[in-house]
Amino acid sequence: MNLGLSKELKIAFPDVTPVLRPLFINPEVIDSNWIAGLTSGDGCFYVSIFKSSTCKLGVTLKFQIVQHNRDIELMKSLITNLRCGRIELNLKMSAVYFIVTNFKDITEKIIPLFDKYTIQGVKVLNFSDFKLIAKLIENKAHLTEEGLSQIYSIKSKMNLLRDSK
Repeated sequence: MNLGLSKELKIAFPDVTPVLRPLFINPEVIDSNWIAGLTSGDGCFYVSIFKSSTCKLGVTLKFQIVQHNRDIELMKSLITNLRCGRIELNLKMSAVYFIVTNFKDITEKIIPLFDKYTIQGVKVLNFSDFKLIAKLIENKAHLTEEGLSQIYSIKSKMNLLRDSK
């Protein structure tokens, strides 16, 4: 839909006249329930385990929301409202990402936000796992083999790897 009607639909429905999408002015203050809803639909809680120069393995948490790049001003307003994060553009996919990777921002802003304003659907399970891994990192468990193994186990069941049954 973002790209307009396909060639087949234009042939099947020649009398359809496209309507311009109305311009939406982003509010200065975004309701936290709305952010939770946006996250339920277009957010992701991600855990990355990688080799590090300072230790054998490192663990990074990443929270992101993706939208079409025409909504870049909305994504910028998330930075203002949440007082954290950054914007990344993927022009090839016409996408804009709001991303938070700073551990302190995740533990002091993102996790408390979604503890108070609940995410809906399967993503609430990913958030729960994300929060559990954050607690393990906070307690330095990621620096032990046992803790890292526990993080691997939790990560292996998140997002697309989660059993949908």
